[in-house]
Amino acid sequence: MKTRKIPLRKDIVTGNMFPKKDLVRVVRNKEGEVSLDPTGKKNGRGAYISLDVKVAQQAQGEHVFEKAFGVAIPASFYQELIEYVDHQQARQELFGER
Repeated sequence: MKTRKIPLRKDIVTGNMFPKKDLVRVVRNKEGEVSLDPTGKKNGRGAYISLDVKVAQQAQGEHVFEKAFGVAIPASFYQELIEYVDHQQARQELFGER
């Protein structure tokens, strides 16, 4: 039986390639609104970040998504991102692999 190809995406902060399921997508829609996209199906320009709190904090410090999307992003979005990543990281540790 053939092995399935695992889709890889590049983490916008570190530049490393990871399996898509180990990343979270952040999307900017046509109106310029930036939001988390846990399902990966929202319309708009997407960028991926790994499920690591340190990487999310680094993204906040370096304003990575502002550079990628060309729009101003409030600090509240980065806080939401850090909380989401922390929650998902805790889930993975508790329940194991998805």
